[in-house]
Amino acid sequence: MITRNLSDLIDLFFPKLCLTCGSRLVSQEKYLCMSCWYDLPVTNFHKNRNNKVAQLFWGRVNIENAVSFFAYKKGSRYRELIHNIKYRGLKELGFETGKRFGQILSETVEFQDVDVVVPVPLHPRKLKKRGFNQSEWIALGIAEALQKPMSGNNLYRRVFTSTQTKKNRFERFKNVNGIFAVNNTEQFLGKHILLIDDVVTTGSTLEACAVELLKLTATKISIATLAFADY
Repeated sequence: MITRNLSDLIDLFFPKLCLTCGSRLVSQEKYLCMSCWYDLPVTNFHKNRNNKVAQLFWGRVNIENAVSFFAYKKGSRYRELIHNIKYRGLKELGFETGKRFGQILSETVEFQDVDVVVPVPLHPRKLKKRGFNQSEWIALGIAEALQKPMSGNNLYRRVFTSTQTKKNRFERFKNVNGIFAVNNTEQFLGKHILLIDDVVTTGSTLEACAVELLKLTATKISIATLAFADY
């Protein structure tokens, strides 16, 4: 009772606000208000195998399925959702949003035979600086919803690279080509791997991961990202 009263007092003077619209959160709301969760620009790409994310990989690498949870354009308030996960340390928001996405995927036939969920890895140097891998927390939420295992250290980044943010498509691919590797190949042999990242823009990083994983016998790759940067 004392703890609850103290929590109520703190909320009175320091109310929790929605991360996208700034309105005050009420009981049971977490990170985002219900209105913003409801208004999330969901892509519904899981209903269309030939969606915009899937098209990024056509003629580049053999992907079973590729989807994103929501789309945003420059200036969208939902860009803040990604920034809060990636740059402001709200890894639990990554888990929560991943879980919501995973619930949709769990009801989609194409994702029901996934064997293992694998996040795009960070180089140890970047992981040490950031303190966590945002894609791993998203993957944890998706894996829980799918009731599948998550492998966070078998696929690894063996080369440190510069940021992709201001690079064009060719520069992005060149920057990540050949930088990923697998520790224990037997763990992924013959598996349908669901590869997870926070945002897809050109798909170069995900392509580089997929190319390495597809070297393994009878392995299949699907891709899921929280956001699609629809410029």
